[in-house]
Amino acid sequence: MLSFRAALPVGLALLAACTGGSNTEKAVGVANPPAVPTSESAKQLVSVATSDTIWNGVAVADDDRVFVLFPHNEGSPGTRIGELKEGKVIPYPNRAWNAWKKEGDPAKQAFVRTNSLRFGPDGLLWIVDTGTPKSDAPPITDGPKLLAFDIAKNQLVKTIALDKLVKRKSFVDDLRFHGDMIYVTDAGAPGLIILNQKTGQGRRLLDDDSTTTARRPMIGEGKKMLKPDGSDVKLHADQMEVSPDGKYYYFQTAAGPMYRVETKYLDDPAITSADLAKRVTYFFNSPTCGGTTIDAAGNLYVADANEKRVLKVTPTGQASTLVQSPDLIWVDAMWIDHAGNLWMPVPQMNRTAGFQKGTETVAFPVHLYKLPIGAQPFRD
Repeated sequence: MLSFRAALPVGLALLAACTGGSNTEKAVGVANPPAVPTSESAKQLVSVATSDTIWNGVAVADDDRVFVLFPHNEGSPGTRIGELKEGKVIPYPNRAWNAWKKEGDPAKQAFVRTNSLRFGPDGLLWIVDTGTPKSDAPPITDGPKLLAFDIAKNQLVKTIALDKLVKRKSFVDDLRFHGDMIYVTDAGAPGLIILNQKTGQGRRLLDDDSTTTARRPMIGEGKKMLKPDGSDVKLHADQMEVSPDGKYYYFQTAAGPMYRVETKYLDDPAITSADLAKRVTYFFNSPTCGGTTIDAAGNLYVADANEKRVLKVTPTGQASTLVQSPDLIWVDAMWIDHAGNLWMPVPQMNRTAGFQKGTETVAFPVHLYKLPIGAQPFRD
């Protein structure tokens, strides 16, 4: 069930500055997380909608149509991509695309396990399908792919199959654009996938590099995140952004830190991973992060899953707290709309069983918030 909500004031207190998140495990259970302050800006948070199914992505069209993504981490059936209409989630583009249930079902014209959606510079709604039936499962045949829909016609217009570019442990995570190039992160088998739309060629770079491989524990609400078997949760190459001038590509694992490299090196078809690695530089000591976005001025917005806040990071790497609230339990993939609102799905991902040693403590419903920030969007 999903419902739209009226404006919800969420806070008082003061706006804080910061330089990055804590990476120290604390002996605090998720059921009793450490308190965080509430920023003055949190008064302007609006709860747009709620859901009793976890969502982790949102994209808002310039005509104000709102699309959301349900990851179904453990492979449960249900809507993967939906459009919010009159208080309800409508499967997008139709029920058939959202009807995949199990391995063996046709996957070319179906969402297996979506993980990202965004409008590209071409105006199309792009969706990343990991092609993995559930967390830690290998991609199935015809499963991993990029899909682009024309929302005016609600029709698929482009498919980019990733079968030849993924590995057994791959979890294709997100995508960004730069000219004819599409950049894709692989959070399962550490590395980047670089695609040239004009030539149709694709390849992997920085496989198992220190910049694409998770090397720090993930911390959410003061607690180390663990898989059901007790091992550390590791999300390798995950969040990324392209600077508005097209010069830099920012990327990180979900536990940070953030690095950057000039796009001219990524786009060079002759460069090797070893040579590319020499061009990568450290940028920001980001905390455990659910999602990022970037505005037209080049400011990055980084969701701090541990401190329940969103950081604003300038192009020079200076950070401050944009908003902080006890309600911002794992802000995930964010979106800036044409009116200057920052949209934030809040799935409480760190409280799910897959990230909390098999025990779920998500307090449903989960929320979709927006916050007026006065920024201009950038459509890479």
